[in-house]
Amino acid sequence: MRAQSNWGFAAVVAGLVWSATALGQESSANPAFGPGEQAQYRVKYLGMTAGTAQVTVGAPMKQWGEDVWPIVAVARSDALIGVWPIKDKFVSYWKADTQRVVGSDLHADENGKRRRQRIKMQPDGKSVFVVKQKEGEAPRESTAEVVEGTLDVTGATFALRNRELVVGGEYAYPVFTGSKSFTMRAKVESRETLKTELGTQEVFKTRVQAEFGGSLTSKRDMFVYLTTDARHVPVRIEADFALGTVVAEITDYEPGRTMAVASAESGG
Repeated sequence: MRAQSNWGFAAVVAGLVWSATALGQESSANPAFGPGEQAQYRVKYLGMTAGTAQVTVGAPMKQWGEDVWPIVAVARSDALIGVWPIKDKFVSYWKADTQRVVGSDLHADENGKRRRQRIKMQPDGKSVFVVKQKEGEAPRESTAEVVEGTLDVTGATFALRNRELVVGGEYAYPVFTGSKSFTMRAKVESRETLKTELGTQEVFKTRVQAEFGGSLTSKRDMFVYLTTDARHVPVRIEADFALGTVVAEITDYEPGRTMAVASAESGG
């Protein structure tokens, strides 16, 4: 399973599992998630169990002077023939009051090759500062212009959970991965029931279009199944990449604390 990309497998798994609105148009007074929330997933590659993913909403903290909730995704591969050893950690710094991200940190260890990437949103909201470093090499710094309200993929799969989802609803979020910008689009196609390890769940079947690139180029649209309750928990993700078919299935879930936060300003 050559789960390489320009920004790490954990970031992809986190993005597939957790998406947020980039527009901040919905009230976050009653967010669907909060600090302490944790979900475990079994990741299958070509029908075989290939690894696990864990996504946790951490305790409130300060990052670059901002009050944030760290959303931490850790992805690990199992020791199977044909699967590269992977241990990635991706942290997205989420501002609950504005439903934005202030940046992210990636620590990737894939096939014995380690690298780091840090993205920091600049105060103008229209540019980012990026630092990339491979093990044994000097860090490389760059800046890039982005659309105001741009998120990382994790940030773009968390405010969606805060939205009022309806069948036929369509949502679009600007995303920056550290190497490229694209618009992630989601459409709720249907309401159905799905058997999971947590029992039978009523879910929204949501079609997602993204442009990861490289071995993670999508051969078709992805599907994310979100529970129809207020938490909108992703319980299954299906993706058909150039490297092969990947499916993530929920195996355990712990809700976080309910925290009232200020509403984001519409269009702000």
